[in-house]
Amino acid sequence: MKIGIEAHTIEKNERLGAGGNYLLEILKEWSNLDPNQYQFILYFKDRIPTDEFLNKPIFKKRITKIFGINSTMLFYNLLFPLRAVFDKLDVLFLPFYMRPFFCFNSKIITSIHDIFFKPHPEWCSWRYRYPYLILTKLAVKSSKAIIVCSESTKKEIIKYYKVDSNKIRVVYLAAGEEFNPIKDVRKIEITREKYTLNKKYLFFAGTILNRRHVLESIQAFEKLLEKGLDYQFLISGRDFTRCPRQNIDKEVERINSKFSNAIKRIKYIDNEDLVSIYQGAELFIWPSEYEGFGLPILEAMACGTPVLTTKMTSLKEVLGDYPIAVDNPSNVGEIKEKIMKILNDEKLKNEMIQKGLERAKSFSWQKTAQETLKSLISL
Repeated sequence: MKIGIEAHTIEKNERLGAGGNYLLEILKEWSNLDPNQYQFILYFKDRIPTDEFLNKPIFKKRITKIFGINSTMLFYNLLFPLRAVFDKLDVLFLPFYMRPFFCFNSKIITSIHDIFFKPHPEWCSWRYRYPYLILTKLAVKSSKAIIVCSESTKKEIIKYYKVDSNKIRVVYLAAGEEFNPIKDVRKIEITREKYTLNKKYLFFAGTILNRRHVLESIQAFEKLLEKGLDYQFLISGRDFTRCPRQNIDKEVERINSKFSNAIKRIKYIDNEDLVSIYQGAELFIWPSEYEGFGLPILEAMACGTPVLTTKMTSLKEVLGDYPIAVDNPSNVGEIKEKIMKILNDEKLKNEMIQKGLERAKSFSWQKTAQETLKSLISL
């Protein structure tokens, strides 16, 4: 069976969001399949990633460009769909929300990780809103099946696009096997030194969006510093806040002018350091009000790190019966009180660690890859 996959989300070292991580992990699992039974053709825009598993014979890689033009819009909407026609695919898999405007394959399956731009258009800039609105609608209407990573997203797609529920298949994401609680103390120490982290630190990782309430988390942390808390707060990720623009870096500078180096701001953490950063953290803070899944909280739990998040939208599916969560992520006082409660209550902290480890075992990339492949070959 010949399966084409649009793969530009894994071209860069910092994979493109949850969609990039999802694609990378299921490709790792599929790399062990029989190449006599399956052939995956991967379409890239600029470069082929150097991941060793992509060299296995089950994969064929294509870079699709014309006259050296570096346009994602042109690649996605015309060039790679044209190339896919010549490859005579049995099915085309689109793992990142959208269907190309010009698509010549009749059998399409699309993964849609969330549709935040429908209930909350103010969270999305005009530059991205129209492609999402137009191309996701095309994907929903023309795909033979839609793969989503939570029941929450499934319900939203049914609500906003009036789709038959039988067309939508829920396939949960997972934390990779490298995210585990077996701590290499020396490596954690080396990683802390690399990023100049204090021994005790709180941690946020991911794209910084208004809905993840990083600003409120910073303000809660400031109140704790004023009460004498001797911790650092590591915030990693690009600032994409808008409506209103929150300027997280400016807020960090303001607080660091009062409390020297209290907040460590890093745009990107190297993949090989991420596990050690999770494992070394006293608490992972992620009070999001909307997610399609919420992979970072699962990664943190798998590393044995307590998590402070909400049980809103899909996050309740990830957390299960986790013992504590933020009810109102806009409430700075609540975030402050719950951070302090966790840090001061050793019994609660241990319960969070154990519940998190148990919950993380419920998810695996092997299961995700198997269920995704099952959807692709069932057409």
